[in-house]
Amino acid sequence: MRLRLPAERPTEPPTGYKIAHPVLSQDGTRAGFTGVSLGGTLPYGVLDDASCVYGRRHRTPARHCACGFHCLHDRTAAEALLCTAEHRTAVLLEVAVLGRYIRFERGYRSSRQRVRTVTVGPCACGAPAAALADAGWGRPGWRALAPACAGCVHARATRSLAGFARLAGEGVRVVAGAALGTPPDAADVADTGGDLGVPELVAEAALLQARLDWFQTQLAHLGERGGGSAGQG
Repeated sequence: MRLRLPAERPTEPPTGYKIAHPVLSQDGTRAGFTGVSLGGTLPYGVLDDASCVYGRRHRTPARHCACGFHCLHDRTAAEALLCTAEHRTAVLLEVAVLGRYIRFERGYRSSRQRVRTVTVGPCACGAPAAALADAGWGRPGWRALAPACAGCVHARATRSLAGFARLAGEGVRVVAGAALGTPPDAADVADTGGDLGVPELVAEAALLQARLDWFQTQLAHLGERGGGSAGQG
């Protein structure tokens, strides 16, 4: 006789936590995420349905397959994954577990999910992120993004945290996490779920100023080269 686990019928969708890489479509009109392990080849949106990564024609999540959206029960356990070298540029997602799901000791595997909140870690220099910039890699049709502060974006393709939230849609919130060495309660958090407020506008202004400074530096270099050529002639 095969034992069956009891069916759960929660009054509200369970909450889970996971990490992922933010991605931007090739034409720059859509934003989403790509997983860090098995499902890394299949970018997904804020509200999306899972599909079997092996191409099998069964409903997800299947008990004898690894398909479905994976997430953990504990936020701290998900944050711990960001400490590894290969995941340093990933972001932390808080998700609502929707549709059919299988509960495990450490988390869930579901057929559908909604990303509620995206927490963006610090820039590689340690400063709080003001934007998501081209990470230098991607998937077919999608460019991966990484956290960047206003001083490090330079000329890379970027989206502010508010801009990424608008492209992703579905009311997702994108917030900046703490800088390296900064306690969580001192983090400069920016909520981009609604209209832009003072923190978002300050971040946008800092991003624009940083890019303006970079362009001015490049123009100065071009002027110096031009002046040198004229003198030699």
